[in-house]
Formats: sequence, structure tokens, C-alpha cells
Amino acid sequence: MTAIAARPVEIPVGPTAVNGDLRVPPGARGLVIFAHGSGSSRFSTRNREVAEFLGKRGLATLLLDLLTPQEEAVDVQTRQYRFDIARLGPRVSAAVDWAGARSDLGDLSVGCFGASTGAAAALIAAAERPDAVCAVVSRGGRPDLAGEALPRVKAPTLLVVGGDDEPVIELNRAAMRKMQAHVELEIVPGATHLFEEPGTLEQVEELAARWFTRYL
Repeated sequence: MTAIAARPVEIPVGPTAVNGDLRVPPGARGLVIFAHGSGSSRFSTRNREVAEFLGKRGLATLLLDLLTPQEEAVDVQTRQYRFDIARLGPRVSAAVDWAGARSDLGDLSVGCFGASTGAAAALIAAAERPDAVCAVVSRGGRPDLAGEALPRVKAPTLLVVGGDDEPVIELNRAAMRKMQAHVELEIVPGATHLFEEPGTLEQVEELAARWFTRYL
């Protein structure tokens, strides 16, 4: 299947809005909303690669900025918002609501893909929208930052961590112990936090595609 062109969209969040890139392949079998990590955006090279891979597997994707352009300009200088999970989580929930209200997306099952701190935001959205979010995948994520939301997550959750990212492996295991949903941990040998090593991101793509295809 050829790559689908992205459509720029705006998702309302309270009195403002965040930007996203939406791709919907013909006959899409589900929608995956991407929550990017600290200091990243919808232009993240790695997440765009994962999104393109999922698109070829028949999944619609929404690459979402968690910060407004104004907040992003401040955060680049101060890093004040990138760990503000209480701000970021509800924005993923807002994207879930936005998708559910659209005629072209409302019938699609929804999954969330979170990277780094975005994993916590994705899990908070899953806890806040248990009837809408059907699956979660975390790549090199910090699910521990979802805190009290973890026991309320109902969606089957896959945590993917690099084998050489030892501190984050332990943080993921600690988060797993607090979760009541079906949760699995996949460790990619030889990968560091950003999965920059040859072949490691491809393993993430396969794992994510398998998970979302199974649960969406």
C-alpha cells in the first residue's frame, strides 16, 4: 500500500487548539493517535516512520502536537511544559473526543501510541476514555508518570523498551505492577532510549502493528 498524504488538522483544547497531521487510508480498520515525548512534536522522524508503517497496515494515524505553538516557543527555551503531564494527558483525551465526533473517523476503534513522556499522556487518555481507547503502545515511554491513572486503564497495553535503556526498563516494570489491564513488556535487544540503532525501530513498528491489529 502506498503512503497516504497527511491532512493538517486542528484539535480544540479548551480556549485554544493544537495541531495534528491526519492520514486515513482507504478502508481504515482503526485510528492510532500519537502522543509525542518531551521536546518533540508531530514532526518527530521516528514517530512519522512508525505512522507510515501503520498506514501501510491499514490503520489511520493522527500525529498530534501536545503543545500549542505558543507553549512550544516557551518550552524550547525553558522546558517548562514538556513534563507537565496534567496538561498533556487531557489533550490526548481531547483528540479522542474530536475523532469520535467526526463522520469520517467516528466509527473507527481508537488506539494511542506514546513515546517518552507522551506514553504517560496516552495512558491518562486511556484511563479518562475507557470506552473509546481500545489499545495503547508505549515506545521508550515513561508510563510511571501517569501515576494514579495507571490502575484505571482498561485498554490492553504494550510497553516497548530498549534493552540498553536500563533505568527506563525498571520504570516500566514499576508501572506494570500498578496496572490492572492486560499489559506486556517487550524489550528490544541492543536498543537505547531513542531506538536509533539499525533495525531496532523496525522491531517497534512490527510490534506496534501487531498489537493494534489485534485490538483494533
